[in-house]
Parts: sequence; C-alpha cells; structure tokens
Amino acid sequence: MEKIGIFCSACSDIRPVYFERARELGEWMGREHKTLVYGGADLGLMECVAQAVKQNGGHVIGIVPAKLEERGHVSDCIDTIFHTRDLSDRKDLLAAQSDVLVALPGGIGTLDEVFHVMAASTIGYYQKKIIFYNIDGFYDGLLDCLHALESQGFVRHPLDRYFDVVRDLNELITLLT
Repeated sequence: MEKIGIFCSACSDIRPVYFERARELGEWMGREHKTLVYGGADLGLMECVAQAVKQNGGHVIGIVPAKLEERGHVSDCIDTIFHTRDLSDRKDLLAAQSDVLVALPGGIGTLDEVFHVMAASTIGYYQKKIIFYNIDGFYDGLLDCLHALESQGFVRHPLDRYFDVVRDLNELITLLT
C-alpha cells in the first residue's frame, strides 16, 4: 500500500496527543517513501501529517476544493495537486487516488469522508476499508454506535468488511504493510 489516504481534522485547538500521533504517522510514511493523499489544507492535523511526510522523504498529493483555495488555506507541502469543484468531488478523488484510507481524529468533515467511503463500499463502488486510528479512544463512541446499527440489523454485511480499528502506530503499520 503505497498511497495512503488520510482523513483528519483541520482544527488546531485540539489535544496535543493527536498532533503527536499524526506527526509519528507522517514521519513513518516519509521514511518508508509512502505517498500521502489528503485534503490539501494547511490547517490542523492535515498540515501536521503533510509536513512530517514531506520532511521525511515522502510524496504529498493534495485534493483541494475550490473554497479552500479561495480562502488561501492550501498547504505548501503538496507535490501533486488535484483541483476539485467541491467536497463531493474531493471525497471521490481522494478515495480513488488512495490504496487505503486512514481516519485520524476529526470532526464533521472527517466523518463525512468516512461515511462516504463506507456507504459507497456497501453497494460496490469501493473495495477499500477505512482504518480508524482510535487514538486515546477518540472513536469509541462512534464505534459503539456502528456496532449498535449492526446488532439491530441496519447493516447488511458485517462491519469488519468496511473498517478496521487500531489503537497505536505499530498496529497501524502492521495493517499498512
């Protein structure tokens, strides 16, 4: 898996541990000459992981929607840029350009991206799993909700078909290699 798509927060006022883990992942990706595929913003965890990948020898692909460009928040770390009209185009292109998708902690946008890929997978558009990087239990509540959907019959196939969960970088690296 050479091209790793990352969904994550563009917020900066979040716990430092999330930045530490994003930086560690980016450093590993760079050292292993992996390609980061992400939303292209110069904000929050997005910029943190992009800088770490770039500084450690990796390649950075940014999938940048027009509004992000209009607001002047495109990262300087990007080696290859794809311009998109909107967030819907961005999600499709990000998924198409990635071999695997990792969800670091994030907000509404991250959840939108995760659910987009999972919903598309349920009807056969993608055969890619999301890997939830569940740093300090960040995704525990969401995972409980998803398992409740499954146990009550609202999911046609077992959820492990659509996602995996890891709690530390070593577990993540194992899935990525």
